[in-house]
Amino acid sequence: MSHTSPAHGALEIHLVPCLADNYAYLIRDPGSSAVGIVDPSEAAPVEAALAAHGLRLTHILNTHHHFDHTGGNLELKAKWGAEVVGPAADRERIPGIDRALGEGDTWDFGTATARIFDIPGHTKGHIAFWFEQAQAVFTGDTLFALGCGRMFEGTADQMWASLSKLASLPDATRIYCGHEYTQSNARFALSVEPDNAALQAYAKEVDSLRAAGQPTIPATMGRERAANPFLRATEAGIAARLGLAGAGPVAVFAETRLRKDNF
Repeated sequence: MSHTSPAHGALEIHLVPCLADNYAYLIRDPGSSAVGIVDPSEAAPVEAALAAHGLRLTHILNTHHHFDHTGGNLELKAKWGAEVVGPAADRERIPGIDRALGEGDTWDFGTATARIFDIPGHTKGHIAFWFEQAQAVFTGDTLFALGCGRMFEGTADQMWASLSKLASLPDATRIYCGHEYTQSNARFALSVEPDNAALQAYAKEVDSLRAAGQPTIPATMGRERAANPFLRATEAGIAARLGLAGAGPVAVFAETRLRKDNF
C-alpha cells in the first residue's frame, strides 16, 4: 500500500454523464476534503457518482447559466450545503450562486488553484476554470472537442477572442467540455479541412471510441489546435476553402460557425 502524499494541486476527475449527451465532472482534491461537481444538469447522476466514490460534495462549479449546466444546483446545494461558484458577469442567472468569479481571478479548491477566464460568446457571462498544476481546463460550451458552442448571446469577435484565450494554454492541457459532440463535430471539421492528416487520425479514433461506447473526453489542447477548425481561423487553407482568401480570422471563424449551424 502506498503512503506517498498526493501531489499539491493534483485533481481526481470523474466524468458524470447527464441528460442525453451532457457531461458533469466530479472533481476531488486528494490533498484536502474538497469535492466539486462541474456543471450539474441534474442531481440524480451526481448523487450516484458521489455514493459510488464515497464522497461528500463541498462545491458546485458553473461555467454558464444554461439549465443543462445548472439544473441540479439547488437540489444539490440543499442536500450538501455546497458552495456554488459561477461567472460574475452572469451571477443573476446562476441558481444559488455564492461566489462570483471573473477574468484574472484565482480560486482555491482545497490545495488546487483555478485561474478564471472570461470566455463569452455562447452566453454573455461564461467562464473557464483552468487548474494549471492538474493540467485541466473546464470549458463548458465555449470549446468542445473538435468544435465550439453556438453564439446564442455573443458575437463572432467575442467568441474568437474567447477561443484564442483558451488556445493559448499548454499543449498537454486536458479539455473537459460540456457535451459529447465530438463525432458529429469531426464530420463537420472534415468538410472544412479534408486534407488535414491530424484531423483524419483524430476522427478515426473518435469513431472507434464511440463504437465501443467510450467517451471522447478529455481532449487535449495541442491536438485541438492541430485539428479543430474553430481554433484554426488563421489558416490560409481554411480561409481559401471558405471563399475568404485574405480575410481576417474573425471573418473566417464567423463563416465556419455559420456553416456548422447549417451543417
